[in-house]
Amino acid sequence: MSSFWNIWVWVLTLGSLVGCFLLLRMCLKNFAGVKEGESMGHTFDGIEELNNPLPKWWSTFFLLTIVWAFGYIALYGLGNWTGLLGWKSSNQGILNLAESKAKTLEYLDKDSGVLVQYDREVAAADAKFGPIFEAYAARSIEDLATDGEALKVGQRLFIQNCSQCHGSDAHGTTGFPNLTDKDWLYGGTPAVIKETIMNGRIASGMMAWEGALGGDQGVKEVAAYVISLSGRSVDPELAKAGKAKFALCAACHGPDGQGSLALGMPMGAPNLTDNTWLYGGSKRAIEESIRNGRAGVMPPWKDILGEEKVHLISAYVYSLSQD
Repeated sequence: MSSFWNIWVWVLTLGSLVGCFLLLRMCLKNFAGVKEGESMGHTFDGIEELNNPLPKWWSTFFLLTIVWAFGYIALYGLGNWTGLLGWKSSNQGILNLAESKAKTLEYLDKDSGVLVQYDREVAAADAKFGPIFEAYAARSIEDLATDGEALKVGQRLFIQNCSQCHGSDAHGTTGFPNLTDKDWLYGGTPAVIKETIMNGRIASGMMAWEGALGGDQGVKEVAAYVISLSGRSVDPELAKAGKAKFALCAACHGPDGQGSLALGMPMGAPNLTDNTWLYGGSKRAIEESIRNGRAGVMPPWKDILGEEKVHLISAYVYSLSQD
């Protein structure tokens, strides 16, 4: 850390702590000109306001947290100072993820004196549970999808890693697909589900079409035609004009709007005729998709979880759409 940032950290941290102490001290003084416990001379909704001080237990604990903070700094350091214990981060001076992983392996392989507690716990967990995951990975996804114990493990992994986007119940939300129905953008077979989780997907690579369609009117016309594909009522004149312009969209969605799966294409363009919408099926949402495009991305999980855990999650996800 440079001298500038070292000083910045010290000033910001100590300034905040001293400021908290001074604020607490000020709040403990009586500036109202009224004795503690006596009335302030007015009421609100029939409730009389008294000049009561801060609760002793609250102010005492506030003060103790400030003292604890100074003690923590003294033991573990701040900025470039390593503190009385000489502690330092295992990633001190590390500039990228590759260096971090290399250093972690180095610290794990020898008694370096650098505490990498989390990494040691992960290594211990891998040693304990690794054989269990290996045994599950040796079975097919279809087989695991009928195994209650395997699905419990897969569900836990899903909640820990996938629920932030798809929801704990896997029903998804705007921009994140529902995994419990049978509507799949890339296919719902076990192999494809696993491939999706392993390598990720460009879930929405749709360009903005307002310019190509001739402006806002063209967007409204194509939106009207798209809405009509799912059986809803629209302005027939708008839909007719939109149908002619939909030819620009047919390269991905197909001439009949049934998407890439019907055409056997690898792009993952959704079916527009089934009334299932990733970004919302209202007139406004569809117009926004056409006008501005969409750019959703699902990250690959192979390097984060490894194939064995992905295999279990794939079985869990596959099971959700089989009921």
